[in-house]
Amino acid sequence: MLRFMIATDCEGAACVVGRPGQGLSHPSDYQFACDQITREADAAARALLDSGADEVIVWDNHGWMQNIHYEKLDKRCKIMLGCVDEHRWTGMDKSFAGVLMVGYHSMSGTVGGVLSHSYSSDQYQYIKVNGVEVGEIEIDAAMAGEMGVPLLFVASDQAGVDEAKRFMPHVRTVATKKGFGWHLAVSKHPLQVVDEIYDTVRQAFDGRAKAKPFRFRRPVVIERRYTKIHYADLAMFEKVGWQRVDAYTVRRKVSKISDCY
Repeated sequence: MLRFMIATDCEGAACVVGRPGQGLSHPSDYQFACDQITREADAAARALLDSGADEVIVWDNHGWMQNIHYEKLDKRCKIMLGCVDEHRWTGMDKSFAGVLMVGYHSMSGTVGGVLSHSYSSDQYQYIKVNGVEVGEIEIDAAMAGEMGVPLLFVASDQAGVDEAKRFMPHVRTVATKKGFGWHLAVSKHPLQVVDEIYDTVRQAFDGRAKAKPFRFRRPVVIERRYTKIHYADLAMFEKVGWQRVDAYTVRRKVSKISDCY
């Protein structure tokens, strides 16, 4: 049985740039982002199902995880939504043939990365794993890789695509836009991106045998540099195993990445 999971975010979708001081919180920006990520996720799901996938789960993975217009997804899909489990890829196991990322974005501190951040633009200046700065693409890929499931496809802005290729050269990608600032981009037309995602995901499906699960070297050393001293204080007070590096930074050694995410 060929099973796949598609993780969706909103910032990396075509024509999504937000606005200064608000990110995607302005109603019109957020509504368009939801519309477009629905179209892009649907294209990826249709491509997998039309290629022969037996099961496709679309994971609504932005904010509080209730963003997609579910009735507009291909009705052959299943949908994971809502916030309860603390871990990534809820419901996935080693039986899955691959994972895909649609609407993802580049890591914190990326020049030219549209709305770039690592899980929280408010909290983190950066996240490092084994001394190397990483973002959501790498950590989520490693979480799947820990179960032996490879990342097959990423749709993001050009900076996010370049980042994914740097860590996982095999991955198929679609660049939705090219960033010139945190809120500035030249984007492809939204419907062109939908077509490109469909075609490229079909290629990723056909080439899935060549994809390798992405993993971090063990043991895993995670370092988080916060934007405020207060957040570093909370990490020390509320979470077991963290050591203080400096006023803004904490570090922890774990046996595997899922011990932390």
